Amino acid sequence: MDVIDRANDMSDWLLAQQLAAQTGHHCTAPSRHQCEECDDPIPEARRAALPGVTLCVGCQTLLENRR
Repeated sequence: MDVIDRANDMSDWLLAQQLAAQTGHHCTAPSRHQCEECDDPIPEARRAALPGVTLCVGCQTLLENRR
């Protein structure tokens, strides 16, 4: 491994850290299969993309619009 490989690894690590900090998703809890608000199913793709997700897209959108 040369200097450039190490720099690329460090860049990848820093990017991952910054994305995690920006999105605020540090949760390691399991995602819910059903929305905690409306009890609709939460799709597998959403659960995989957002670990610890508890709301379906519709309920999450309503929550964000209220803020």
